[in-house]
Amino acid sequence: MPAKIVTIAQQKGGAGKTTMAAQLAVSYARAGKRVGLIDIDPQGSLATWYEVRKALVAPDGAGISFVQASGWRLTNELDRMKRDTDLILVDSPPHAETDVRIAVRAADLIMVPMQPSPMDLWATQPTLDMAKKEKSTALVVFNRTPPKGKLVDAVRRKIVEADMPVAATVLGNRVAFAASMMEGKGVAESNPRHTATKEIKALADEIAGKLGF
Repeated sequence: MPAKIVTIAQQKGGAGKTTMAAQLAVSYARAGKRVGLIDIDPQGSLATWYEVRKALVAPDGAGISFVQASGWRLTNELDRMKRDTDLILVDSPPHAETDVRIAVRAADLIMVPMQPSPMDLWATQPTLDMAKKEKSTALVVFNRTPPKGKLVDAVRRKIVEADMPVAATVLGNRVAFAASMMEGKGVAESNPRHTATKEIKALADEIAGKLGF
C-alpha cells in the first residue's frame, strides 16, 4: 500500500512545524512504522535535526528516512518515498510558494499548527483556504499551548465561530520537545514518561485514525 502523506503547513513562521514533524516521525517510528521525512523549507532546520540524529542516535536515522527536496524533485521524491514507507511527513516553509502547493495537493492530510494567539489565528485561514482550493483535508492543531487562560479561551471561541477543523489533541508549551531535538531525538526517546510524550502520541494516534492506518 502506498504511504500516506501528511503535510505540515502554516503561513506564519514560528508555529512549530519542524518540531511537530520530527516529534511525530519519532513517535511513528517507535510504533514500528516506516517513516519518511521531506524538508521543503529553505531554512533546513529539519535537515539539521536529522544530521544530529544520524551523528548521535543512529547512522540510519533509527527508522526514519530523510530527504531535502524542492521544485520538480519534490514530486519525484514523494513518489519514490511512497514505495518504501508507511507515512511521509512534509515540513513546509512559512509562506505560500509553488512547493507548498504541491505538498498540500499531494497530501492525504494537512496539519496546521497554531499557537493560541491572534496572530496565529489570522495567519491560519489562508492555509485552510489553500487546502480547500487543492481539495485537501486540513486539521488545525493547538501547539505550544500555555495553561488555560482568557486568551486561550478567546482563541478557542474564535475558532469555533470560524468553523475551523480542530484536532482534539492539544500540544503544550513544553521545554521537553526542544530539549529532545537538541539531541537528535524525539521526546518519546529522550523522556518516554513525560507529559509531552503522551501528547505527541495522542496526536499521532488521532492522525492515524483519520488516515486509517
